[in-house]
Amino acid sequence: MAGETFKYINPIRVYMIGWVKRWLEEQRKNGERGLEVKKVGNNFYVYRSTTYWDKALKKIRKHSTYLGRLDEDEGFKKSQRINRIPQVNTIWQYGNAQLLTQVLDPLIPSLKEGFKDCWEDVFALALVRTMGYVPLKRVQTIWEKLFNVYDLNPDLSPKMLSRVLKSVGLNRKGQNRVFNYLSVKGDEFVYDLSCFFTQSEGIHFAEQGYNQDHVQLKQVNLALLCSVDSGLPTMIRLLPGSVRDIASLYGSLEEIGLQGKILILDRGFYSLNVIDFLREKQVFFVLPTRRNNSLYTVRIHVNQHLFYHERLIKYGKRRHDGVFLYLFEDVQLRLEEEKHLYSMLDEQRVDKDKLKVKMKRAGRILIVSNLDVSPEEIFLLYKKRDGVENLFDVYKTML
Repeated sequence: MAGETFKYINPIRVYMIGWVKRWLEEQRKNGERGLEVKKVGNNFYVYRSTTYWDKALKKIRKHSTYLGRLDEDEGFKKSQRINRIPQVNTIWQYGNAQLLTQVLDPLIPSLKEGFKDCWEDVFALALVRTMGYVPLKRVQTIWEKLFNVYDLNPDLSPKMLSRVLKSVGLNRKGQNRVFNYLSVKGDEFVYDLSCFFTQSEGIHFAEQGYNQDHVQLKQVNLALLCSVDSGLPTMIRLLPGSVRDIASLYGSLEEIGLQGKILILDRGFYSLNVIDFLREKQVFFVLPTRRNNSLYTVRIHVNQHLFYHERLIKYGKRRHDGVFLYLFEDVQLRLEEEKHLYSMLDEQRVDKDKLKVKMKRAGRILIVSNLDVSPEEIFLLYKKRDGVENLFDVYKTML
């Protein structure tokens, strides 16, 4: 009958089915205790029953655990749920991992070529730090929360990552493989040099050098070549603090090469030697001059105009000594500089002769280039160099 129960604890029941009784007695001889068989319909189910004291109800209560099914022909069939350890699935950050992996995916071939033994570690570290600065001791924890798209097996222990970073920093050939890949993707590049100061005794690059603030501290120079098209750096070099702008440009271009590309520079790089060097390397350049340059005496008619961010820009163009001179005058900037010059005259910091010379060049930018294009295009190329300042802020902050 349904709900009928058989126990070897009390096996003498007139209605107990003989084969069930015999099975229970056999289990008892084998040392099993607390077994109970329940009949539901035509099926028999085995439970292990125990008792415990219920403090709330202040009485003994029964607790049963299902063990399996009992069959006269096949015997005891253990439940598949017994001894099963519940598995808790990790909640992966799937969207972040997929997006970042797709962005970094094109770099994998060059990473494998440049850093054969540790490319997985470099890739994982880059993926983690793309989401924000993470100290080395927490990289492993963050990585384990990301969905492992390529099933990589990086070693992200702090000691290993320290060795990897040192190895990557010394491997200029490997770095150049990655940077060369990035440089192929663009046609316009900005090069600039910045510096950061340090009083550390362990940095052999730290030397006394020139800086625009005239700070008398040891410094390390940071050279950065950035692709205008992608906004990505295509070369990062740490240089001794004594290396000047022009000297750094020679070494950097010899290393990376930009034949047939357009290079946008700051006025600090201007010299005739730089122009000759860039021509020899077959690099197109956009190079502004300093305000005291003699090229400002070349007559250029400023008879055209454009608007840039609602500012009126007048301009003119002229070919001179095998290059093209592009002269731009920012009307608003000219007015501001004239006010400043007259205040300097009132304070007797300049005389009338110097004032006259400076007034002729107020608000003006003279750009030298071997590109024969419209002045509007040259002006927009020059303005694109502003983006490199943001990258400098990022790298200097991290360093």
